[in-house]
Order: sequence, then structure tokens, then C-alpha cells
Amino acid sequence: MAKKNALYKGTLQNIILKLLSSEVKMYGYQLTKRAKELTQGELEMTEGALYPLLHKLENEGIIYSHLQNVNGRDRKYYFLTEKGKRQQADQETEMKSYLFNLNTIFSR
Repeated sequence: MAKKNALYKGTLQNIILKLLSSEVKMYGYQLTKRAKELTQGELEMTEGALYPLLHKLENEGIIYSHLQNVNGRDRKYYFLTEKGKRQQADQETEMKSYLFNLNTIFSR
């Protein structure tokens, strides 16, 4: 993750879960590309930040993965589990409250 993205680091898990909740399935590169698109290039997730977090989330039962062969190459797709869907919804509520409060503070 680039230096300009330091503030995103603490919310990367929330971002990944939100992206996965918006799509049926996504693979790693697709997650990074979508985050970059949605933020108009502001958020650039590195493999070094993304994949350890995906492995952690999978170990915790929040996401699961499935290998699929696409054009002769294996691609690992990630999905939210039921636990992950509940956690994503809870985190989104918490994040919206956090953003509202930050906006209140910084708009003065």
C-alpha cells in the first residue's frame, strides 16, 4: 500500500468485505482494480497488503475461496461466508458512524 494510502490501512478489511458483499465473487487482482476504480486511483492495494489479509480472513471463516480454471489458468475466487456477511454489515454500520463523526469534526 502506497504512503498516500496510510489512512486506508486500518480500514482495508472493511473495504475488502464491502467489495465482496457487492459482487458474487472476486479474485485478488479484481479486488485491487475495483478499489482503485471506485476511489479514482486514490487507493492502490499492494499484493503484500491484500493477500495476507485474505488468508487471515479465510482462516477466521469470514471468507472462503474456490479455485476455478479460467483459460487454462487457475484463479482463486473469494466469497463471503454467512459469518462474513454478518461481520460486513456490522462493520459497515460502524464505519458509517465513524465517517459521520469525522465529517462533523473536520467540517468545522
